[in-house]
Amino acid sequence: MKVWVDRTLCENHGQCAIAAPSTFEMDDEGILQYTEGFPADELEYIEDAMDVCPVQAIFLKGDQ
Repeated sequence: MKVWVDRTLCENHGQCAIAAPSTFEMDDEGILQYTEGFPADELEYIEDAMDVCPVQAIFLKGDQ
């Protein structure tokens, strides 16, 4: 399973970086950076990031 952020929706609020800092981070210019792959034990944090995203721009893709 991988994380995907729809860049056409993302407004760089950074809530995902607070919820799942090992996957999401804000760069020096305030732009979201993320890693698509993540360990299975991080799924709860990814789901939290999806929930707190104010524009619902975070998705999971692939097999569970």
